[in-house]
Amino acid sequence: MNEQLSIVWYRQDLRISDHPPLWEASKRGKILPIYICDPSTLGEASKIFLHHSLHSLNHWLKSCLHVYKKDPISVFSQLVKDYKVDHLYFNLCYEPWIIKETKEVVAFCKSKGINSTAFNANFLYHPSTLTKEDGTFYKVFTPFKKNALKFPFRKPISTPTKLDLIKDLKHCVTIDALNLLPKNPWRKKIEENWEVGEKGAEIKLKQFIKEGIKGYRVGRDFPSEKHTSHLSPYLHFGEISPAQVVAKLDGVHDSEDKAFFISELMWREFSTYLLYFFPTLEEKNFNPKFNSYPWKKNTSLLKAWQEGKTGYPFIDAAMRELWETGYMHNRARMVVASFLVKNLNIHWHHGRDWFWNCLVDADLANNSASWQWVAGCGVDAAPFFRIFNPVTQGEKFDAEGKYVKRWVKELIDLPAKYIHEPWTAPKDILDSSGVELGKTYPYPIIELSSSRIAALKLYTSL
Repeated sequence: MNEQLSIVWYRQDLRISDHPPLWEASKRGKILPIYICDPSTLGEASKIFLHHSLHSLNHWLKSCLHVYKKDPISVFSQLVKDYKVDHLYFNLCYEPWIIKETKEVVAFCKSKGINSTAFNANFLYHPSTLTKEDGTFYKVFTPFKKNALKFPFRKPISTPTKLDLIKDLKHCVTIDALNLLPKNPWRKKIEENWEVGEKGAEIKLKQFIKEGIKGYRVGRDFPSEKHTSHLSPYLHFGEISPAQVVAKLDGVHDSEDKAFFISELMWREFSTYLLYFFPTLEEKNFNPKFNSYPWKKNTSLLKAWQEGKTGYPFIDAAMRELWETGYMHNRARMVVASFLVKNLNIHWHHGRDWFWNCLVDADLANNSASWQWVAGCGVDAAPFFRIFNPVTQGEKFDAEGKYVKRWVKELIDLPAKYIHEPWTAPKDILDSSGVELGKTYPYPIIELSSSRIAALKLYTSL
């Protein structure tokens, strides 16, 4: 093809609205939208979400999304041979391997006389713009947030009214040929819980503003309440931009609820910011003192945690919610993470890996920063003496046991008085509730008080 065209390189921005690369390319003429897939960088649940997200984007692009399963340089080498590529447009991502491949592609395009333009529409801020006065980066969330909020949020842009898209299937593959969907029936559970795609993101946001934002400050800690946005997977895959979310909140009366929700968006920004300045965040302890921490290796305890069979109902409900839906409530995430690293004394890497594989919103920055926060080895980390007690957490945030009974069906008839400590229930209550400890529901796999004392001794030794 002799006619000049622009390439729009999709990554974690699978939408057509508020998409600066698509907008700018639409003003120049013909567009070739592409997506290059590397399944090795994804967990199983993320692959399921991505599969449907790509199909949704392909629909909005009138079946003109071209997907490839090669390394980016090979893809671009072929494209510049076949087309008269004039410009490359893309949104920035901050995973270390994506930064590396982006630099390689931009350098390649430059060598071929092709200009490249990058945008930051996946986030509210570019990390490099939020350093301290001395040029170093923030290691504590609150001053980071205070500095960031001094700057106005980016305003979302319109969806292009006309797209001159090229449809060519010479070298790309079909979305189904990426083989993102696992062969086991587990994926059906995930699919039933999510309306994937740009339209689904819009519906989720409207629903949250209508039903969840009022009372968010307090209600967000109660997993059985409707005060969670469930926007995280849509934000991760870019089916909605943070700028769009903030813009929709403009119609919400200023309140502590709104401020707390924006603070959650800022934690997403902070996690990405940390990864940008500390690219080994996924693997290395930010606090090197933890390099010598004596973690235990206990596969049976780890398996019980993964399967939601710890004998602590609040923990088990959260882990089963994760397995059933690919999602877990934020309060529950903190409690199950604390239990794994502090009560079971199992390395945070094991929790990181399980979450990475099971979460539809698995995000390298959020996952790594949050696990390091709970483990105490990250920046602005939870104090070493903060060990979440799953019984008291359940009693405080799930007093009636609604959350537990939704996911731990074995305990559905157990009175709320005993729902978070079934081993304390009299035998006649257990019998009448159909609960036989050790058979229908496990005894606790570890004693809370003694494991807490042991953890405090280890942490203090650091």
